[in-house]
Amino acid sequence: MIDRLLPCTRWLRRYDGEAFRGDMLAAVIVTIMLIPQSLAYALLAGLPPEMGLYASMLPLIGYALFGSSTALAVGPVAVVSLMTAAAVGQVAAAGTPEYIGAALALAGLSGLMLVALGLLRLGFLASLLSHPVISGFITASGLLIAASQLKHILGVPAGGHNLVDLLGSLIPNLDRVNLPTLLIGAGATAFLFWVRTHLKPLLRRLGLGPVLADSLAKAGPVAAVLATIGLTEALALDQAGVAVVGAIPQGIPAIALPPLDPELWATLVPAAILISVIGFVESVSVAQTLAAKRRERIEPNRELVGLGAANIAASLGGGYPVTGGFARSVVNFDAGARTPMAGVLTAGGIALAALLLTPLFHQLPKATLAATIVVAVLSLVDLKTLKRTWTYSKADFSASAATILLTLGVGVEAGVVAGVALSVLLFLGRSTRPHMAVVGQVPGTHHFRNVKRHTVMTSPRVLSVRVDESLYFANARWLEDKLYDMAVADAQVRHVVLICSAVNHIDASALESLEALADRLKAAGVAFHLSEVKGPVMDKLARSDFLEHLTGRVYLSQHEAMTALDPETTRTAETV
Repeated sequence: MIDRLLPCTRWLRRYDGEAFRGDMLAAVIVTIMLIPQSLAYALLAGLPPEMGLYASMLPLIGYALFGSSTALAVGPVAVVSLMTAAAVGQVAAAGTPEYIGAALALAGLSGLMLVALGLLRLGFLASLLSHPVISGFITASGLLIAASQLKHILGVPAGGHNLVDLLGSLIPNLDRVNLPTLLIGAGATAFLFWVRTHLKPLLRRLGLGPVLADSLAKAGPVAAVLATIGLTEALALDQAGVAVVGAIPQGIPAIALPPLDPELWATLVPAAILISVIGFVESVSVAQTLAAKRRERIEPNRELVGLGAANIAASLGGGYPVTGGFARSVVNFDAGARTPMAGVLTAGGIALAALLLTPLFHQLPKATLAATIVVAVLSLVDLKTLKRTWTYSKADFSASAATILLTLGVGVEAGVVAGVALSVLLFLGRSTRPHMAVVGQVPGTHHFRNVKRHTVMTSPRVLSVRVDESLYFANARWLEDKLYDMAVADAQVRHVVLICSAVNHIDASALESLEALADRLKAAGVAFHLSEVKGPVMDKLARSDFLEHLTGRVYLSQHEAMTALDPETTRTAETV
């Protein structure tokens, strides 16, 4: 019982010194990586930088208690930070106490939704977001986030929640570019790109071990932060117009409830739903990938509860919405994290930074944080997926392209809502007009295949049709009319056999349509049969009176049906 309530008890029972050493090493590396990231993502969300640190403490402990992944590292991420800014910006002005309160409330609301979904075992609802839609949304978000950071790199005022507004406000101010800011921002961006691709190979050539070389490469953002802080301090660049982070409160915030304003919470509900779904899909994808490498498994519904606990903790601990981050989770995994204790130790490292190191960030240029964000999010942009999707499925490409265009042109909420709507519409479109194939017997075998794809033998008296979809209210009438028209189009047909090998479910509407089809075919002098009906479907049919009124029979296999209905054609096909 306690294992179900607190999954952490499973790994705590077998926790030992070896696991602690692996978790501690991972925590040190992730903490070094997470400090500049947390500050940067808070900036992206339009929040004070310290809230990024706060969102990297209690949420890690909340997830460690209730999550099921041994390597997932939760905290602020770029996409959720962007969505937070878009949602909270609609109810309060950035920089105001109301804005901060709305971000806290959004985290709490998202957390409660995730916990509720997990307890109700509704994790499957995330599958409404198809992979092309998720890929398109993340690609568009990466471009949008990168564009939103140009104002910090250039040192000019700009704003907007979509690419059109951002560029429209940015271009008129290009003549006001602050040169020192540009040099810092462009230099930090170039350095971080170089570190990402070239530093580790260089360190390996110099004789460093793979673990140490990888750890130093991951600390690239820290080097950029320290270098630009020193440069700003030495040259007094803040007096030359370089925007700096400024004073960051030293210490850890007291646990407190977020604003409990019913009107505010009601306004944030749509955004909280989107953030919860997007955050869960991103997180569970990362967790499943890492679990597969260790032959472990995660529990999607438990992940919902774990992420919900993390967001509730963020709301109580001064943070904002969080989820599992891909980059930091991979670093956590590669650094040797053995259990969620690595997250707890990371939270401790961030807490020490908040207690002791925040004065060091006073002179940190915002351009450096913007460079950190740009380099991180551009790795999310995957335009090659569009080409692959176009080649494979024009319908899925349309959903992905629409998601990208609407996210860039209108905003993140419009993009993801359009993507979900298009995914559902495409699914309904395919399932309401399912693939149907007239089949015949492959000569010399007992196999039956599509007459349009294989050389087969067919019977003039028997129309054999395979439908490749479950039968339900949305496609039942179409199937009924289609089969009837096919049967009466040929005066020689005396039997129709519906092959149900791909039918996993027949609902009440489809059952009525099958009954109506049997009656219509009977009036036309044609018997109606079924073959290869799956056990669970047959069980449901047996509980109705459908089989009593069926004008034909239910056959175990299509070969059995053809042997009974046209034995001469069957013998001929088998002897060819």
